[in-house]
Amino acid sequence: MQETVSTRVNGSPKDAFARVTDIAGLPEWNLAITEVLEQPEQLTPGSVWKVRLHALGQSWVSKSTLLALDETEMRFRYRSQSDDGNPSYADWDWTVQPDGPDAKVIVSVDLQPITFWRKHLLVRLRRPSLHKEMQASLVALATDLSS
Repeated sequence: MQETVSTRVNGSPKDAFARVTDIAGLPEWNLAITEVLEQPEQLTPGSVWKVRLHALGQSWVSKSTLLALDETEMRFRYRSQSDDGNPSYADWDWTVQPDGPDAKVIVSVDLQPITFWRKHLLVRLRRPSLHKEMQASLVALATDLSS
């Protein structure tokens, strides 16, 4: 189950990519993230960070592991999963591309529900709101980069 959204942002692709990969600043524009609980000193493959998420009236800790960070291609990939031991996960892929004088930010998520309840109930409840949250976060990112 994959979702993809994109938006054009004012500012250079380099600035947009720096903002997307700034773990400490995620709660400033990513509307689902309420706080950063742990972050690595630097982003290298295997780096881990934890954030508190809020969605569907619930709050939980999500642990993310960096899969790839390519500053030349401006691509940021990581796997996130709840920090409660559930094996279900989501693979996130952020790409920033030049778009005239500005940038286009594309985010995709591939949901991998593994347990029965996540596969048959939670993913169906979460998917529609996830798409809206992704769109709203990109709008907030564009606003953040414009100010």
